[in-house]
Amino acid sequence: MANKSRKARDFAAKVTIGLLKVLSWLPLSVSQFFGKLTGRLMSMTNNKQRFIASANISAAYPKLNENQRKSMVNKVLKHNAQSIFELGAMWFWPEKKINSIIRHVHGKEYLQAAFDQGQGVIVLAPHIGNWELMGCYLSMHYPSTFMYQPPKLAPIEQPMRQSRMRFGAALAPTDLCGVKQVMKALKSNQLTAILPDQDAGENGVHAPFMGHPVRTMTLISRLLQKTKAACVLAVALRDSKGSFELHFMPADREGLENVDQLQAALSLNQAVEQCVALAPEQYLWTYKRFKGQPEGAPDIYR
Repeated sequence: MANKSRKARDFAAKVTIGLLKVLSWLPLSVSQFFGKLTGRLMSMTNNKQRFIASANISAAYPKLNENQRKSMVNKVLKHNAQSIFELGAMWFWPEKKINSIIRHVHGKEYLQAAFDQGQGVIVLAPHIGNWELMGCYLSMHYPSTFMYQPPKLAPIEQPMRQSRMRFGAALAPTDLCGVKQVMKALKSNQLTAILPDQDAGENGVHAPFMGHPVRTMTLISRLLQKTKAACVLAVALRDSKGSFELHFMPADREGLENVDQLQAALSLNQAVEQCVALAPEQYLWTYKRFKGQPEGAPDIYR
């Protein structure tokens, strides 16, 4: 039974990698077209992603009327699907092709000023737009060490590692050894990019996000307390022509490193909200960000 299960996972992984390679051969506009089409089909049927996006948007934007909510859900599904279909390019394209789809970089001076301090930089890059592209850009221009979570399909791990390391970045696991590796990298004036809006599980603290308590990581505050690293916010947003505009913004380092974990978590979620406000329809609202509510709080996913 276990052998059959392993063979099934191996087959699924090979198919996934094969599809991503095929997508990498296509112009980005074609991949994005398939993403839009998939998102539109998802908006017309009852499915898990549509339900989660609708629940999240209703919770985060309670003042939207029914038509506005449905319109935003449809846009979210299209953008989220595009992110998946863009993975082929993000994983396999060479540097020249990656650079060709970046139309403009806003606030680059903030990133450069942070790096010039010589103490390392923590880049907070929430799940908005195409965060894989942000990783490519950072590793092409700066010495970088990124933490990563191994995929559920184990055979995908090696191709994923190779893709994220192809521009010179080092990878660190999401465990204590990985945290130590990141701290060492920061002290060597490297960059590390962290997705700050992941559910922290039992290790997090409940702090408000879009008006609701969510389990928020404390890793950022601990890294800032133990290093002199600078901190910036970053997002890679899809524009109307299918290219991308990168945005770098200053972060409230004092608030993020607060020794009071709740206050630090609140500052972190406010930073994520600042990023989401740039393009709410491109945020990963298909992720259950509001799960794990405090005892007595309603479960919006029921």
